[in-house]
Amino acid sequence: MANIKSAKKRIRQTAKRTGVNRDRVGRVRTFVKKVETAIATGNKEEAAAALKVAQPEIMRGVTKGVLPRNTASRKLSRLAARIKAL
Repeated sequence: MANIKSAKKRIRQTAKRTGVNRDRVGRVRTFVKKVETAIATGNKEEAAAALKVAQPEIMRGVTKGVLPRNTASRKLSRLAARIKAL
């Protein structure tokens, strides 16, 4: 356990930031899951609409630093390819 005041503050900041980042990653996963369920139903229009909503959320994860840029691009690319294949 930290004894120095600044170290205690750093622990509090880290805990707060971790919670925020987990929420952000959870939001991204939720939007991706909505696209995947739309793909699973076979409805191309619904899946495309879900992807259009999910894309800014995924890229927001990149700008906030919770997702690497290439990971987000790969996810979007694979989802778009799956929708195109419907």
